Amino acid sequence: MPSPSFVRTLVRSPQAGLTGVLLVLWGLLALAAGSHQDPLGGGTVNNFLNAHTLIQMATDASGFAIMGVGATIVIISGGIDLSVGAIYALAGVAMAMVLRAAGPLPPVAAFGLGLAVCLGVAVTCGLLNGLMVVGLRVHPFIITLGTMWILRGIAFVMSRAESILVPTSLTAVAKASLGLGRSLSPVPLLAMCAVTAIGAVFLTRTVAGRYVFAIGGNVEASRFSGLPVARSTIGVYVISGLCAGIAAFLGAAFYGSATSSDANGYELYVIASAVVGGASLVGGKGSALSAMIGALLIVTIRQAIRTLHFDQNYEWIIIGGALIAAVVIDQGGTRLLTRLREAR
Repeated sequence: MPSPSFVRTLVRSPQAGLTGVLLVLWGLLALAAGSHQDPLGGGTVNNFLNAHTLIQMATDASGFAIMGVGATIVIISGGIDLSVGAIYALAGVAMAMVLRAAGPLPPVAAFGLGLAVCLGVAVTCGLLNGLMVVGLRVHPFIITLGTMWILRGIAFVMSRAESILVPTSLTAVAKASLGLGRSLSPVPLLAMCAVTAIGAVFLTRTVAGRYVFAIGGNVEASRFSGLPVARSTIGVYVISGLCAGIAAFLGAAFYGSATSSDANGYELYVIASAVVGGASLVGGKGSALSAMIGALLIVTIRQAIRTLHFDQNYEWIIIGGALIAAVVIDQGGTRLLTRLREAR
C-alpha cells in the first residue's frame, strides 16, 4: 500500500496533470471506439485498447519523443532548435548512402557502420549549431532556422531527392517482435523509454543537468557565478543533434529507406511535445518524461481521429485545439495545486 507521502509527491509531480489528461483521453477513446471479434482467438477486442494499436502509437510517437527529449534540454537552457527535422533527414540520407556504397555487409557490421555514420553526422550538425549560437551571438531561433534549410538542402542535393534503401538487416532489428508476435514491433517503444530515462537522469542527477536549468533560469547570474555557460550551451545542441540522430537511425531502419523529405515539419511536433510537456520557452523549466508524455498525447489525438473515423481534413484543426486545451487544463491543475499548497 503506497504511503500518503508518496501519493502526495506523485500527485504534485509536474507530470501528474498531463498524465491525467492522457489517461482520460484514452478512457474516452476506449469507450467510444467500440470493439470487434478477434478472427483468430474469437474474443472481443477493443478497437483502441489493444496491443497492436498501442504499440503502433508508441512507434509513431517514438521519433517525436526521442527528439523531444533533446529539444526539451535545449529549451530548458533558454534556446530553441528548429533544425532537428533537417538533422534527422541528413543523418538518415548519409547513413543510407554510405551503406549503399559499402555494398553487402554482415548484419553486425552494417548495423555498426550505419549507427556510427548516422550519429556522427547528427552530432556534428548539433555541434555546428552550438558553435554558431555561442560564437556568432545570434539568437538560436535564427541560427537553427538557417541550418534547418541548409541541412535539408544538403540532404536533397546528396540524395538527388531519391529514396535510398537501407539493408534489410537493419529493418530486421528495428522491427524485431521480441517474442510479442509477428505483427508487433516494440523496439521503437523501448528506444523511446531508454532515451527518456537517460535524459531524465541527465537533467535531475548530474551537475551538467543542473547547469542547464541554472543557465535557462538566469544566464547572467550563471555567468557571474562561474558556470561554463558557453560549453553548456554548445553541449545542449550536441545532445539535441544526438537525439535527432537516434530517431533518424530508428526511422530509416524501421521503414527501410531514407529520403531528404523525411521528418519534414517534425520540428513543430517536437517543440509542441516539449511545450505541452511543460517546458517553458523562456527557459529554466522542463522534463524529459513530460516531453515523452507530450509526444504520446499528440499521437493519441491523431489516432483518435482515425479510430473514430473523423474527416481527416480537419486533423490539424482538431490537434491544434486539443493541444491548447491540454496545456490549459494542465497549467490550471498546476496552479490549483500551488494554491492548495500555499493555503496549508
